[in-house]
Amino acid sequence: LSAMKIVAADEPRTSRRYALLLAARDSEYVLKVYGGYFNVFVSAFGSGDDGDVCETWDMFRAVDGELPDLDDIGRYDGFVISGSPYDAYADELWILRLCLLVQEAVAARKRVLGICFGHQVVCRALGGRVGKARRGGWDIGIREVAMAATLPPWRFLDALRDLPRYAKITECHQDEVWEAPLGADVLASSDKTGVEMFCVGDHVLGIQGHPEYTGDILLSLVDRLSTSQSITVSFAKDVKRQLEATSADREFWLNLCKSFLKAEELY
Repeated sequence: LSAMKIVAADEPRTSRRYALLLAARDSEYVLKVYGGYFNVFVSAFGSGDDGDVCETWDMFRAVDGELPDLDDIGRYDGFVISGSPYDAYADELWILRLCLLVQEAVAARKRVLGICFGHQVVCRALGGRVGKARRGGWDIGIREVAMAATLPPWRFLDALRDLPRYAKITECHQDEVWEAPLGADVLASSDKTGVEMFCVGDHVLGIQGHPEYTGDILLSLVDRLSTSQSITVSFAKDVKRQLEATSADREFWLNLCKSFLKAEELY
């Protein structure tokens, strides 16, 4: 267990505690450049130097069977579940335990944010369906997603001014949500993936893409997938060409995720 504390200099008005449930192991590149995925996520979704907030992030290596005790769920304001090379629909013990944790956290009305694999695990845990992408193959690179014409009236969406109809996000997946959980609102879709983003009420959010990825993290991942022959060399070259020509609307997505995780502060 490791933790990073972001503490304001003056007496804070608000204290928040989040758990990052890491479903992937750190790559050599991310360890070398960022010190691990924990730092990538905290710098992406954390409040940073916000004088009004005392924020603590804990990390659990879910992929290695490390999860918070169910009795400790009440200690946290929110949970973030990362991407993973594993299948969210598999029945490995750590994935089943992760699903149980999601169910308990949602029942306790904690904020749950799922990213890529995490998005799919949250869907599965809440009764939706996930599997291999129906349109086949990998989706890697920058994908433009369309926001739903009608969005639910949740405060974390209200916090974003001039919500765009379309936004570009970094993708790296070959699985997808087939059917969102009962009672979920599908917030975004694309020509490749029907459920790019969904929410359940105002306390569950799943995003198929990777808001936290920088361009260099994706390039490193593409190189690894090409080297391991998971994707072809020509596919990798196409992704690199695309990344030279365009980039994700990262600030938009990070603002959305932060707004979701901190939304209860608006009440």
